[in-house]
Amino acid sequence: MRRITALAVASAAVLALAACGSGNSGGGGGNGGGGGGSESTDVEVFTWWAAGSELTGLEALEAVFAEQHPDFTFVNGAVAGGAGSAAKDLLQTRLQAGDPPDTFQAHAGAELQDYIDAGQIEDVSNLYEEFGLTDVFPQDLIDLLTVDGAIYSIPSNIHRSNVVWANPTVLEDAGLDPSTPPADLDAWIDDLQTLQDAGVSTPLSVAAPWTQVHLLETVLMADLSADAYVGLWDGTTDWNGAEVTAALEHFETLMSFTNTDRDGLDWPDATQMVIDGSAGYNVMGDWAVAAFEEANIERGDGFVEFPVPGTDGSFGFLADSFTLPVGAPNPEGATAWLETVGSLEGQVAFNQAKGSIPARTDADPADFSEYQQSAIDSYASDEILPSLAHGAATPVAVLNAITDAVSKYTAGGSDLATLQSELAAAAGS
Repeated sequence: MRRITALAVASAAVLALAACGSGNSGGGGGNGGGGGGSESTDVEVFTWWAAGSELTGLEALEAVFAEQHPDFTFVNGAVAGGAGSAAKDLLQTRLQAGDPPDTFQAHAGAELQDYIDAGQIEDVSNLYEEFGLTDVFPQDLIDLLTVDGAIYSIPSNIHRSNVVWANPTVLEDAGLDPSTPPADLDAWIDDLQTLQDAGVSTPLSVAAPWTQVHLLETVLMADLSADAYVGLWDGTTDWNGAEVTAALEHFETLMSFTNTDRDGLDWPDATQMVIDGSAGYNVMGDWAVAAFEEANIERGDGFVEFPVPGTDGSFGFLADSFTLPVGAPNPEGATAWLETVGSLEGQVAFNQAKGSIPARTDADPADFSEYQQSAIDSYASDEILPSLAHGAATPVAVLNAITDAVSKYTAGGSDLATLQSELAAAAGS
């Protein structure tokens, strides 16, 4: 069983990690809130998986859905942009207008709390028994997915956020050993300086503000203890404290090694810089591995990866999941989709394409890549810490406020002290 003590500190309030459910057997809303019994076979699946490995994974899941539930027709409701920010904005507009899709993607975790509080998604806990998920999802994961005795979504995967991706040729040309990751952030900063001194134009690539928040979360994981990091989200760690100040100083230094065109890019562009050799390092979740694999770049030769220095032994946790909205036009079809999402066949097909690992424990590691096998091992043994940038640690409103503060700072609109005070205000400290 993986050690999840840090998350247990914040369990119900911080990690409302939603897993799946539905109402009556075979469909319908768990609280009687399903749609009006439409006979349409269409099932609108609303996601932000519109390109790259994410789209490939969705298409793989769609193929399994078509095989398992041929009486229903998959309708792709994907909306591109900003790691889901554009999709979330449109989704909220639709939910408030009483026009929900049949099911929508969300990050499992505190991100779901707003939907729960607004009564916009069903308690579908009974599907765990109906689909046999209680037997194949780890109990500690199920515990984290439970909010006040209810479960609200099914996770399709598990991702790791605290990963550095590096081009070994760029490192070697600068005299660095790609097989020996730096021990901590200070050592990594020394290596970044070495790359800069060797003429590497972008030692550390980064993109739009959400990727900068992603980098910040890993710096906080590196500089704070596991309990102190979780304390940022449950109120037991002081955002104005010296530990956070030190972490923000590290963040400031890391940002000084990044590309100046960052705000106009998205994560695939920053990853491509490592692939092309114009950047030495990039910090991104392990969906990035698919970009290397799609380019036929082999692990250990064309790229190396390691936990963000200072976070070895910690697993930055996030998971994509699917819900049953209140008022779903086709609750039976949505329930069928949820069954596919939680099925062994669905999770294997989806995660092979996306680079993540299954939430199910009965998947054969041999069916996955070398990197994914290492992630499976890490997930089983490391301390599990909730991702800030990807919905596990905070509700959407808090994340938005943090993103605004980080974006303002990295664009030159505030200083470090102001950033710290704005982060504290965003988190409610």
